Amino acid sequence: MKKVLMPLLLFVACSWFSSCDLDDDSPNFYFTTLNVVEADVPEAFVFGKTYDIDVTYVRPNGCTFFEGFDVTKTAETDRDIVVIGSVLTDENRACTEAVEEVVATLKFSVIYTEEYHFRFYTGDDENGNATFVEYTIPVTEEEPTN
Repeated sequence: MKKVLMPLLLFVACSWFSSCDLDDDSPNFYFTTLNVVEADVPEAFVFGKTYDIDVTYVRPNGCTFFEGFDVTKTAETDRDIVVIGSVLTDENRACTEAVEEVVATLKFSVIYTEEYHFRFYTGDDENGNATFVEYTIPVTEEEPTN
């Protein structure tokens, strides 16, 4: 009897987990790029230090949320930086249409002694070409004295 009962219990247990019928298994969000307005970068970096860089970006509505930064190394000390967001597509969710500027912090470690060149993605121009706000930050060996 035990030999028959175990497979039957296993079958019943498996059917509980597979019997759920989800009406909609499509994703309820998608990723998007968010446009940078400005970045608060220091006048100079000190070699070996880590910095918090405040990046102001545009949040286009109440259903768009910050997910992080996509940082691409284009040369040894050149970085292209894009703010990544997610947009909820749940049709039962009401989203505000308010556009707001939001600040997110990018942590950046200085590991080279040459100056850094940052390009923050600001959107596309009328021809569909990416546009950037750019910053060049020199690197020093020690904190500047004021």
